[in-house]
Amino acid sequence: MTAVTETSALTQLEVSLGERSYPILIGGGLLQQAGTHIAQTLPGARCVVICDETVATIHLKTLEDSLGAVGVGFDTLLVPAGEKTKCFSQFERLCDEVLSLRLERGDAVVALGGGVVGDLSGFVSGVVRRGMQFVQIPTTLLAQVDSSVGGKTGINSRHGKNLLGVFHQPTLVLADTDALDTLPQRDFRAGYAEVAKYGLINDEPFFKWLENNWEDVFKGGEARIHAVAHSCRAKAAVVAADERESGNRALLNLGHTFGHALEGAVAYEGSRLVHGEGVSIGMTLAYEFSAQLGLCAIEDAERVEAHLEKVGLPTQIKQVPGQLPPLETFMDLIAQDKKVTRGQLTFILARGIGQSFIDKTIEPETLASYLKEKLA
Repeated sequence: MTAVTETSALTQLEVSLGERSYPILIGGGLLQQAGTHIAQTLPGARCVVICDETVATIHLKTLEDSLGAVGVGFDTLLVPAGEKTKCFSQFERLCDEVLSLRLERGDAVVALGGGVVGDLSGFVSGVVRRGMQFVQIPTTLLAQVDSSVGGKTGINSRHGKNLLGVFHQPTLVLADTDALDTLPQRDFRAGYAEVAKYGLINDEPFFKWLENNWEDVFKGGEARIHAVAHSCRAKAAVVAADERESGNRALLNLGHTFGHALEGAVAYEGSRLVHGEGVSIGMTLAYEFSAQLGLCAIEDAERVEAHLEKVGLPTQIKQVPGQLPPLETFMDLIAQDKKVTRGQLTFILARGIGQSFIDKTIEPETLASYLKEKLA
């Protein structure tokens, strides 16, 4: 179960995981209030704030002032912006620096930034001293509605995305929707792909609401807060029911098997493709593939593609700039996907809008034939 408390200024959800339950606070002004919330949740704890160099120029001082105002001791560590930061060298450096600061298990790693910083910081907090407290302050739409909730942490490997990491739940999530006003449009659109995902998984009414209200979500205000809160509520419910992705939590990976393979194919070059764009293409492919297999109507696949195109997202592999590797490379990347079980490919496919399901029956030859057509 997921508890919900709403006021005119703030929505509070709870991810119910017994003694590891934690709140998600959603609304404007939370960066300015972060120190108070952290001090109340972790009285006496010291913090190390991990932030990328781009976000630091926009939001770091606000957080530092908030921590200082309530007497929370902190240090700050910066990392380069971009997906390539989720690597061994940055992970090793951060672990060493956190240890050098002599932080204890009851102290907190605070991730300020997008999904890259959250995933990397969470991995650090999950392994240093076998697990420290962890606070997520996501500043991108993608991180607020997806990666900051659920305890998945990790870094990338040359073999694929997010293949190294741990499940380590945060202690507190503070999603300041005002921070989204500072996002470049490309990054906001990329995060929107994860919002649309929740409708496509199992909530056709929400997808229809997005079709009618996406422009208001982009503008901000109540529609944006509703979209973020609805997405977090959906993810929190799934995580509470299946924390370690042994069952239906895998549905949250709709579009990600194709998307992660595309990210690997461009060597995580953000100038060519960012995560949400890969997910957008991946969700379109998942619905097209489902239609080709006779699982859903072609009209459903066309509806998905039309909506994602309308908001300005890519929907086809050919829209990725630059030369892509051959089919064999894509197949190798997909074979390294985290959801592969006993060598069997696992796909999230659909019987219609809001009717996704887990399919472990796809033969590599069938997939290869479909991808060959898309790469042509």
